[in-house]
Amino acid sequence: MANKPAPRSSVRAMAAAAFISCAFLSMGGSVALAQSHYQSRIFVGAHGGVDFSRVSFTPAVTQSFLAGANAGLNFRYVEEKHFGLIIEANWEQRGWKEDFEDKPYSYSRCVDFIQIPVLAHIYFGNRGKFFINAGPSVSFMVGEKTRANFDYANVASNPDFDTHISYQYALPADSRIDYGISGGIGGEFSIDTRNSLYLDARFYFGLADLVKSGRTEPVRGANPMTISLSLGYWFRVK
Repeated sequence: MANKPAPRSSVRAMAAAAFISCAFLSMGGSVALAQSHYQSRIFVGAHGGVDFSRVSFTPAVTQSFLAGANAGLNFRYVEEKHFGLIIEANWEQRGWKEDFEDKPYSYSRCVDFIQIPVLAHIYFGNRGKFFINAGPSVSFMVGEKTRANFDYANVASNPDFDTHISYQYALPADSRIDYGISGGIGGEFSIDTRNSLYLDARFYFGLADLVKSGRTEPVRGANPMTISLSLGYWFRVK
């Protein structure tokens, strides 16, 4: 007998458990760092860049990456032995852009979030550093915008949409509070003892559905995914 797929509620529970585990690991790492005997350093900074996002829909929707923007303020606590903690307050754009192949249509949904990630920070090197960041985040939706060159509120009137999935058009963004996991790599170059620049590449996976989903809804899953590229600046306070 074939194995039945795990219920979505079980998948959500496992995802939530992973999120909580990451949160405790990040907080536990910061406590361990604070209790170590190495001299600590504190930095503040800012960053900005571009986002490339899409949504993992169930059933699947043919799409490409939606280009957006990101910007934020950073706080970093580090130790001499290559470990630290980063907390950010970011503005980030998520959503998706549909692929109509050879049809002359376009549709995209862009949702703005304020995101607060807590990241474990591992780095190697001195003046030139390579680093890895990973940890949980929570996000709060602040707005959304839809762009299309057709009447997406009345798709049934267009015969070209007979074979194109369109259930998602009628669903507003439902994830007022999103939580997820971020991870990425980057490089940092010190200008002098207090100033440095860095380049960060990061992947985010949201554990909450971007639009209303469920067993009784046409959408059974809508997890946002984002690839971010950012250029940032650090100033050493301590």
